[in-house]
Amino acid sequence: MKTWSIFVVLLLPLFDLAFQVMVVEVTDPIKYIYTYTGTMAIILLFTATSLSLIKNKINLIIHRRMIGLFAFFYAFLHFCNFYVFDAELDVDFVVKESLDKPFVYLGMISFSILIFMAVTSTRKLYRKFNKYHRFIYLVLILITIHFVMAQKALSIAQWVYLLLIIIIICFKIKQRKDLISKY
Repeated sequence: MKTWSIFVVLLLPLFDLAFQVMVVEVTDPIKYIYTYTGTMAIILLFTATSLSLIKNKINLIIHRRMIGLFAFFYAFLHFCNFYVFDAELDVDFVVKESLDKPFVYLGMISFSILIFMAVTSTRKLYRKFNKYHRFIYLVLILITIHFVMAQKALSIAQWVYLLLIIIIICFKIKQRKDLISKY
């Protein structure tokens, strides 16, 4: 696949979000933006980490960085929604919410790690910091817990994300063991 086509596909959810909020007029736009941007960030992070598992079948590994950066982009929109609409640009409110609600705290930790990973994703910096990019698995666990805790009851989607994180981690552990046993 061409890089520009992946770029366009990854931007389509943003246009869909804008259409839903502005034209369809959802009942609670702030909650809808939260859910939509958070879900897109999770889906893209799971996709980026899963690409190495399927590279023998479909080799999209060259697009992993772009997918990861788009995951960060949607996570950034998710954070901006919280900071601008909920906190109304009040840092004290953000700190208070983070301390009062554990799922917000987990989201902040995950977002901080994603910022580091996005900044160090350039070719030059990645060579220096690539071992720290394994924190993506910690981020996947934290955002899955964040997503589950943010809802009042577990939905089918949340069960799917929990199952996916377990499957991905199991496959990654198996991949590492196979790699180690080769040498």
